Amino acid sequence: MQTDVPVRPADLRDYPRLSRNRPFSIFWAGQTFSRFGDACALIALPLLVLQATGSVAQMGLVSGTSGVGMIIAGLFAGALADRLDRRRVMIVCDIGRLVLYGSVPFVWWLAGPQLWLLYVIAGAGAMLAMIFEVTYTTAVANLVPPSQMVEANSRLQATAALSSVIGPVAAGVLAARFGPVVALGIDAGSFGASVATLFAIRLRRAAADREGERVRPFAELWEGVRFLWQEPTLRALTFLIMGFSFLTLGALDLFVFRMKNDLGQPDGTVGTVFGLASVGAILGSLLAAPGYRRWGFGVCYLGGAVVQGVALIAVGTAPVVALLIPATMLFMATDLFKGINSMSLRQQITPDHLLGRVTAAFWTLNGAPGPIGAAILTALAARMGASTALVVAGVLYLSVAVAGIFTPARRK
Repeated sequence: MQTDVPVRPADLRDYPRLSRNRPFSIFWAGQTFSRFGDACALIALPLLVLQATGSVAQMGLVSGTSGVGMIIAGLFAGALADRLDRRRVMIVCDIGRLVLYGSVPFVWWLAGPQLWLLYVIAGAGAMLAMIFEVTYTTAVANLVPPSQMVEANSRLQATAALSSVIGPVAAGVLAARFGPVVALGIDAGSFGASVATLFAIRLRRAAADREGERVRPFAELWEGVRFLWQEPTLRALTFLIMGFSFLTLGALDLFVFRMKNDLGQPDGTVGTVFGLASVGAILGSLLAAPGYRRWGFGVCYLGGAVVQGVALIAVGTAPVVALLIPATMLFMATDLFKGINSMSLRQQITPDHLLGRVTAAFWTLNGAPGPIGAAILTALAARMGASTALVVAGVLYLSVAVAGIFTPARRK
């Protein structure tokens, strides 16, 4: 049974103003709760690995497992988003993640720390997250018209960033008092809130229903890749983000390890610093829409990438926590600023019936170098220190950003 509501392209003019769009507001609220849980897990999972193993290399391998899970899911995530009821796909993914993350406190209580379970959660959780995020991107395009896309993404990412302020602080406090396993339990509960709000909305789709057709993973992914290759700006953007992904997937692990090992900070301080730094993400989210209107895509994206490379170097060289906070704030601000512009551009120029496959192809290609980069950077950190690894990543990040000036990604 198809519960997404199909509409003709001309009917997209019937969307209300964003502030009066009730389905979008409900969706927005649910995803804000979900992002709070994700923000808790963002800090809790690396802390849990470090607590169980004491190894930065193991942290990199767990992050790499997440990257592999995303790549595998990318083979069929787009087909699911384009063919099936998008709302139902998101609900199934959230229920699956609720069970996965909710199993950690139970298993820890029953059998004690189990490193294998963290690898399972990293891989399977990343697969479900990939399918959800691809479908989430298409769902936004079914909730608002193209003219409201940047503003809608800005609102979603702004409250997600606000959750990123509160979540890590809560995760750090809980980890310090009860252990990081409790913070993962909160993440599980947040998926329940997302499910409840998804049941309360319907999506409007301009695309024809393809339910019932046989899914051919590689062929479906290739359709998305072909569209990316044929569109000059998206082609250039794909190559750029592949480079950025290689350099940043392991950045969070390096950040946590540097705080714990180099600067000698407790779990509570790690969460607090990350939460304070997330204020920058809120600022980046709020500036994305006006920046896009004033300067266009190229200046916003490539300018943000240059600033982000500088910030990554500053994170690696900051000698004290007080200087680490503004550097991390700047990194997170430009990360959200770039991401909103990139997502909005893809949503605006991709036909609805291809949006799931294009998004899956885009993220699969972008995620492919990430596990390799995470393994290399964390291995470098194990030999030469997290500070050196972060500086190397920052210099290379700047190089990729400057190279982007000579591609179609510079277009307004």
